[in-house]
Amino acid sequence: MTWTTDNQKNLMLFSGRAHPELAEAVADELGIKVTPQTARDFANGELFVRFEESVRGSDAFVLQSCPYPLNQWVMEALIMIDALKRGSAKRISVILPFYPYARQDKKHRGREPISARLIADLLKTAGADRIITVDLHTDQIQGFFDGPVDHMHALGQLAGYVCDNYGTDNVTVVSPDSGRVRVAEKWADALSGAPLAFIHKTRDPLVPNQVKSNRVVGEVEGRTCVLIDDMIDTGGTIAGAVRVLKEAGAGDVIIATTHGVFSDPAAERLAGCGAKEVIATDTLPIPPEKHFENLTVLSIAPLLAQTIREVFENGSVTSLFDGIA
Repeated sequence: MTWTTDNQKNLMLFSGRAHPELAEAVADELGIKVTPQTARDFANGELFVRFEESVRGSDAFVLQSCPYPLNQWVMEALIMIDALKRGSAKRISVILPFYPYARQDKKHRGREPISARLIADLLKTAGADRIITVDLHTDQIQGFFDGPVDHMHALGQLAGYVCDNYGTDNVTVVSPDSGRVRVAEKWADALSGAPLAFIHKTRDPLVPNQVKSNRVVGEVEGRTCVLIDDMIDTGGTIAGAVRVLKEAGAGDVIIATTHGVFSDPAAERLAGCGAKEVIATDTLPIPPEKHFENLTVLSIAPLLAQTIREVFENGSVTSLFDGIA
């Protein structure tokens, strides 16, 4: 008697309920379908997930964004991973375009949690073999996960848009604080060696989402300033930075961010802060009520689809960085 087996790999994409539009866009880029599933909430808030197709032996990719209510979507992702592990998926890669709890990556004072590490531990315990994410708040979070982490960057899409629409001749890259100067240097390289500036600011560690912007360090007078950050939550920091730049004589101010969290009153602040344009990606869903006139949203789906393809085919993810990572 002769036994034969089909060893061809089988790519399957699974989507949480937080941002199904992004999963569909990624699936379209890959030329596949999102695997159908049943997902519902019990009356007491517990979550249930069951996949409608066999996942045995598959190379499974779970895409879950984490907007508000963030804790619900984190738990749903963990349940999806557990269902795949118990369904005998061969490898489970979790795509978190926006990594939850990334701002809690170290202890500022005693008796505080390092919640970014806790998320990594939960993903590993649930059964995740690999994490794919975009623009972590700090690079050190990669070391919290005991396994491969593909840290992707939206700089290519964002900087490309700025180049196409504003050029590079009179541009200054501005970091909203000294801590993001390293990222601003990458932006400067992508914008043909544009000069750098940063905002000197103070923050009260006891009061979240409140920052006092003080002054600009660098030459911005009469120049188009590209103000960059990894995320915008309530918009207070960025709006204050725009005001400081305008007071220093800056020309047009362009805000570029990867993650548009846009917690209230971010939309109102950004619409009225004086910025010519706010550019974000769709790593998080931005509902219609959070849109405003000068907002531009770029799709992150092509980057995620390329990453999935390279991981599935055992290719090089680094090749997607185009030398700017």
